[in-house]
Amino acid sequence: MAPAKKRNVSSAKTTEQSVKTAKIDLNTKVESVLESRKNANDVFDILEFLQSEKEKDVVNAVNACSKLFCTLLEKKELFLGKLPGEEEALSGEYSAEEKYSMFMRHRYNSCVEMLLEHLSHELHGVKESALCCLMKFAAAEGQHPLEDLDWTEHYSFPRELIQAVVDRLLSKTTDNSLLISRFQEFLEMEDVRFYVMSSIRESVGQVMDKSKGALVPIYQNNVFTLMSNISVPSKESELTNFMVKQEAKHEDWKAAKLNEHKRVFERMWLGFLKYKLPSNMYKKILVILHDSILPHMSKPTLMIDFLTAAYEVGGAISLLALNGLFVLIHQHNLDYPDFYKKLYNLLEPSVFHVKYRARFFHLANIFLSSSHLPVYLVAAFAKRLARLALTAPPTALLIVLPFIYNLIRRHPSCRVLVHKPSAEDELLEDPYLMDEEDPAQCRALESSLWEIKTLQKHYHPDVSKAAVSINTPLPEQEDDISEVLEITTYELMERDLKQTQIKSVPLEFETATQLLKGGGDVLAQHFCLE
Repeated sequence: MAPAKKRNVSSAKTTEQSVKTAKIDLNTKVESVLESRKNANDVFDILEFLQSEKEKDVVNAVNACSKLFCTLLEKKELFLGKLPGEEEALSGEYSAEEKYSMFMRHRYNSCVEMLLEHLSHELHGVKESALCCLMKFAAAEGQHPLEDLDWTEHYSFPRELIQAVVDRLLSKTTDNSLLISRFQEFLEMEDVRFYVMSSIRESVGQVMDKSKGALVPIYQNNVFTLMSNISVPSKESELTNFMVKQEAKHEDWKAAKLNEHKRVFERMWLGFLKYKLPSNMYKKILVILHDSILPHMSKPTLMIDFLTAAYEVGGAISLLALNGLFVLIHQHNLDYPDFYKKLYNLLEPSVFHVKYRARFFHLANIFLSSSHLPVYLVAAFAKRLARLALTAPPTALLIVLPFIYNLIRRHPSCRVLVHKPSAEDELLEDPYLMDEEDPAQCRALESSLWEIKTLQKHYHPDVSKAAVSINTPLPEQEDDISEVLEITTYELMERDLKQTQIKSVPLEFETATQLLKGGGDVLAQHFCLE
């Protein structure tokens, strides 16, 4: 075993030395190219290392390319404008300096292409270093443009390079979530974020149109991951962090205007949501919609079609769509026909077991808080919840019972459900129609809340205690259900187990100290006589 160990150590040392040698050699090559144009062909040796199979060699080569071409861009030694082909550059009537700048520009383009390919590399370290190098190139190109751009609109920002990076990040075959999270730090720069949003919209349009309505799950997941990392500032004064500093007419630049950011953000999301999405992605989008998407849109009402479609799906997706609809109804005066009918039909046994139960009851409580709702509607909600309560878990019952009590407090006309006069010949049959979808036709006002009376004999003491409250007049102060919305079965059991036990139980006011005194003497005499 000892000789083998020795060989392993020696081979490791050899590998380490070879890496150091390669790194020194690359740095020497970069310095030689920058020192003299006679050594221009050394750039081929540097680019050759980019194709190495060893991760460290590739990373070192990326760093070398970054140093080399960023310096050449600063020195303005790369050809500016429309680049002729290499054969044309050699045969044409160009000066030696122009031929050199064309030659290095072609090498720069080759380097960028290889780095873009490395964004799909199997090793994350290579992908990350390639991404960082490309963004350095983008910053350098912004300060020293290589193309004649549209100065009236885009100024000197390298749009094509950013578009190429985004296209590679949005892979159709590889989940790039980890690489996109690394890219997030660049999205903090206002101009990068602006042009990334434009690039995403263009990419989604091209890819999804080619798919002709079919799902592209990996691609769509990459798009969502990238878009969900984008947030637009709330004030124009916050637009201060730019990758490319525009010296003249900065205020006229679209990337420096908050309204333009909101417009592009809106078009990006609407362009993505108009295509068919995987079912699990609906939930991801709806979870962040009211906080991370609607506030940053210039016209949030344009999301009506998506939200109403999601609301019609049913189940957990409908529950999550409530948040977005709530924002549009209360803040943007959305008129949604049959909204309460749909909300009524969302009350099913599964609502007590879904992950988003707390959010649903919080929103339902807000929607039913208006005192202008018709009595039949409020009574229908109270009765349906009471019926569902018969099979609900204790954690849900601790939400439902105060919820029903609050409905009765807000609408005193619903007290008829509690104090229902009964006749001796009345049939013992509940007129309420549980299967009726229209709350106006379910006959809730003809029924009573007998289910709560049944829950007074529930096995859990907290539930039975809450149900007994209906026997006495309800106080005017509403119950705060926010405290029980997030409660879990584990927390409920822990609370019961940690209840303080009474250490001593008082039996009498005065403790007996001489219970047998006096009687003992008589008993002794009795035994002696016998």
